[in-house]
Amino acid sequence: MRVSNPQSAIANPQLVRGVAVRLAPEGWPFILPGWALVVLGAWVARGSPWVWVPEGVLFLIAVWLLVFFRDPVRAGPRGDEYVIAPADGKIVDVRVVDEPMYLKTQATRISIFMSVFDVHVNRYPATGKVELVRHNPGRFLHAASDKASLDNEQASVGVRAARGPLLVRQIAGLIARRIVTDGTVGGRATQGERMGMIRFGSRVDVFLVVAARPAVRVTVGDRVRAGASVLAEYGS
Repeated sequence: MRVSNPQSAIANPQLVRGVAVRLAPEGWPFILPGWALVVLGAWVARGSPWVWVPEGVLFLIAVWLLVFFRDPVRAGPRGDEYVIAPADGKIVDVRVVDEPMYLKTQATRISIFMSVFDVHVNRYPATGKVELVRHNPGRFLHAASDKASLDNEQASVGVRAARGPLLVRQIAGLIARRIVTDGTVGGRATQGERMGMIRFGSRVDVFLVVAARPAVRVTVGDRVRAGASVLAEYGS
């Protein structure tokens, strides 16, 4: 693929998707030491054949770090009528619950579980104004369990979208120990753009006001992609 402006390609890796892989900046403190250990192990293994076994394990871990922290360019349906998936993963729950923090009413909660092999960059499901950003410390239970939505470490982002408010909740899991939330109160949320990320293995819940009558387009067991898959759709 020919790129007419190399500097533009460096600033925008999506221009050379066939050549480069865009990575989330949170990954470099893990990726660089991982590959440094691989190089060191290869150097040590030259005189010690038995070292190739742990070296192979290190290599697989280093490759996995690249996979985990990838931040691919995503395209999909866009518009006020759509609620787009904020995370890659599997739909583990769809139910009506009370949401007292931001929506303060009954809401349809759609839960997405991210395994350690899924992309962990989270994206805004709708365009609007960020009205709430709140972090709540908590436990680190298995993220796929319903109890995790109440007890686990989490960050909540409330967005006032054209079709009404919605809430996105990033929930830490068993081995997730770091939630990154980019938005600030008063800032703008843009549908499909980065909202943050969670390290490593976790869950994201989306809450939609029941009274707004969103038509849910996913069921438990479906796999979705952040910024590309439609979770729900509002009527005209």
